[in-house]
Amino acid sequence: MNIYDISQKAGVSTATVSRVLNHSPRVSEATRARVLAVMEESGYVPNAFARSLGLNSMKTIGLLCPNAADPYLSHALSYLERELRRRQYSCLLSCCERDLASRKQGIELLTAQHVDGVILMGSTFVDEKAKDNESIRKAALQTPVVILNASLKAPNVYSVLCDEQQATRDAARFLLESGRRRILYLYHSRNHNGRKKLNGYRAAHEALAVPVDEALLRYFPEDEMNVSHVRDELVRLDEAGLRFDAVLASEDLLAVGALKYAGVRGRNVPKDLSVIGYNNSDACLCCDPELTSVDNRLKAVCEHCVSVLLDVLEGREAPQETVFSGELVFRQSTVSPSSTIDGSTVSSAAPSQKKEVTP
Repeated sequence: MNIYDISQKAGVSTATVSRVLNHSPRVSEATRARVLAVMEESGYVPNAFARSLGLNSMKTIGLLCPNAADPYLSHALSYLERELRRRQYSCLLSCCERDLASRKQGIELLTAQHVDGVILMGSTFVDEKAKDNESIRKAALQTPVVILNASLKAPNVYSVLCDEQQATRDAARFLLESGRRRILYLYHSRNHNGRKKLNGYRAAHEALAVPVDEALLRYFPEDEMNVSHVRDELVRLDEAGLRFDAVLASEDLLAVGALKYAGVRGRNVPKDLSVIGYNNSDACLCCDPELTSVDNRLKAVCEHCVSVLLDVLEGREAPQETVFSGELVFRQSTVSPSSTIDGSTVSSAAPSQKKEVTP
């Protein structure tokens, strides 16, 4: 028997059960009595380990990370831990590989540690096939689950993400409207969010009736995700006759490799070649010229993950899904957002926004 079973038998939401467990005043006496009666009848004891210590909560959140060495995820880990600490919660970190079996084992190990909630870090955890997400649904029957930067609709599962398809679409559209026509797209992921970014690239071309040359789509697996390899590969493509006047990358590291390529081949950035990265990481400021990049609002997304999870745990209403918009941060690797190669004017990306969907 778990919190989801209790909610089903009592005819209420899992959030209402959580409010009852946390003695929230936002539950009517009739509803509270009905939920408590179902608990007593079922012999349900939430978080038995915490109860054995005389506590309602262990004040501990489990974090599951597929690769702590990844710059994006290491920053996310820092933001999550800092916000949890500020809110007087500790965290229990577990790492796993990206394959399904390892992710499933990681989720099971965390939920067995009596944590109050779980945050899954990254879109790696959500698969296109519903059956491959069963371990998340199962974990959510025991404790609230928040997914960072991916969306999954299931009871007691909450999603906080950046609209990466729209953000990539905005970046590609900016390049097209500034006069570029052959945009080399560099990407390293074929997972849920990787496909969304690629769809955004395609959508921008479709919107402006510019054909996509499939030869301009270049995939770099994780073991080839280093600046020197990207530089050398772009030099090879250039020498083989592939022509491109802009580079849009799904990660800043790939874009830095493109800037290094430009230096080797003597291409002026941004006059001859425009370059845009993604994540707006510190790497953007460590190269010459400084890199224009999409800011995916990682700090705000992580802080909101914590806020949503603690709202659920403390019996407050929480949105089932929150979507942040990305923002293009202009630096020296592209033309000014108010000008183009031919001197005409283009629009910049829309300001950052947040959209919430409640249960």
